[in-house]
Amino acid sequence: MTASESVAETEASGGQATESGADAVTGDPAVVVDGLRKTFGRGPKAVTAVDGVSLAVERGSVVGLLGPNGAGKTTLIKSILGMIVPDEGDVYIGGVDARASPRAAYVDVDAMLEGARNDYWRLTVRENLRYFATVSGVDPDSVAARHDRLLERLDLAGKADTAVRDLSRGMKQKVSLASVLAGGASVLFLDEPTLGLDVGSSRTLQRELRRLVEEEDLTVILSSHDMDVVERVCDRVVIVSEGRVVADDTVDALSGTDDSHRLELTSADFDDALLSTLSERAAVVGTESLERGGCVEVRTDSDGLYALLAVLDEHGVTLDRVQSVERDLETAFVDLTGMDGPDR
Repeated sequence: MTASESVAETEASGGQATESGADAVTGDPAVVVDGLRKTFGRGPKAVTAVDGVSLAVERGSVVGLLGPNGAGKTTLIKSILGMIVPDEGDVYIGGVDARASPRAAYVDVDAMLEGARNDYWRLTVRENLRYFATVSGVDPDSVAARHDRLLERLDLAGKADTAVRDLSRGMKQKVSLASVLAGGASVLFLDEPTLGLDVGSSRTLQRELRRLVEEEDLTVILSSHDMDVVERVCDRVVIVSEGRVVADDTVDALSGTDDSHRLELTSADFDDALLSTLSERAAVVGTESLERGGCVEVRTDSDGLYALLAVLDEHGVTLDRVQSVERDLETAFVDLTGMDGPDR
């Protein structure tokens, strides 16, 4: 899907396009979503796919979008891109109201959507890059050097004159990414960009993404079920469940690699009253009742840890076991959504 295609769909829905970005406000976030809501169907069978989502994506950042199957990720992305008209809410791209001025809003936006045909398979790799640059309103000759760099860094230079239909699935995936980058869009939506790639190719693509973001001030909204990709590439993660944002924080904060400690404490002396007291001194992540006493998982910083131990000593608690809890992004995902893993 190109920015031009998104504009066409938005205009068909009633939006009035303008030719300039005069509505843009310098310094605004790259993407702002305010109170977005979308329901499919009516009556008792109605399904609310996006339920009052609000978020802002700063320029030059990579934001990961995670959620279980049916969480509303695809509807949210398509609503932001103008492919689906939301029932409520607003979308601003670079300060431009995407509903009122779609052509101006999406002029520097492009997307790679999983499950969609992102390239023309009868064309060669280089011809695809030239075509998609042209569709974006860019003279392909003026960005030929950029195309050469993309082909080289994505290990596609040796296949530049090969028809896409003759490439492997993994190579086709890299061509799709290169095509999205070919026109020089500054805001990219990437849905499962590493799907079908082997480990080496996936790492190459991740490395290139980070380099492009840092060198060319790109803004990327990336949806993926691969936690490794999200942890390595993204600065921030938004987790969606049942159409709502249930977490929005840095990768380090969500994965527990910040300055906090996560501990699992087991004691026969734990009771409901004491657990209530502990929750006032530290963030209680979870509790479990045992045959005698219980087990509690807490998250706290160093000062809070000392205070917590003082409370336990004050109440005469004997700890049977203290265990450090290793956290990662997948564990946080399971805790927040109740799902075993981030399906697509």
